[in-house]
Amino acid sequence: MGAVTTARTWGGRSADQRRTERRERVIEAALEIWRESGWTGVTIRAVCARTGLNDRYFYEAFADRDELLVAAWEQVRDDMLAALGGVFADYSSRPLPGLIEQAASTVLQRISNDPGFGRILLLHHAGSPALEACRGEALQLTANLVVGAAQTYVRPDADLLALRIDAIASVGGFVELINAWQSGLLDCSADQIVQRIVHLVSVLGPLYLENS
Repeated sequence: MGAVTTARTWGGRSADQRRTERRERVIEAALEIWRESGWTGVTIRAVCARTGLNDRYFYEAFADRDELLVAAWEQVRDDMLAALGGVFADYSSRPLPGLIEQAASTVLQRISNDPGFGRILLLHHAGSPALEACRGEALQLTANLVVGAAQTYVRPDADLLALRIDAIASVGGFVELINAWQSGLLDCSADQIVQRIVHLVSVLGPLYLENS
């Protein structure tokens, strides 16, 4: 007869549940420190001090600091992509300029409500190749959302490569606009930024879209 094993529990939680909770605490602490001091302040020592955990529990969840930084950044990215995914979920029945306007407004509203969110997600992370790679990947993912939404409206003779290039350039430019706005280099309102994005769509639209 085979041996029967049972998962040990503590306080009504299994070992796996406790590991998951500790991992979430470490990520939350990393995000708090990131908001306060930038990504360079997110050290293993600082995170362990913030959570009250020793480094053994840190290494139980993460191989190193870079892995933690990426996990924390991805949590913020997923939050934003979920919001944008909701905007683009039913694009087939709506004009593209209206979708882009709502998407830009969604991003700016989220950042206005939580400026630290924008700094984590969008600022350059010079000195961290792992975070710079994440930032580049997010730009591509967002451009893919825009190009995917545009497919419903694209003319049969449209240059799809040029469309993708313009989408990446537009998304990248939007990110830099937000960074300039957050840092005080651009003195304008969020609504003014949104309206300039809508204007850009109206200029580019006739190059690619039907009835634009």
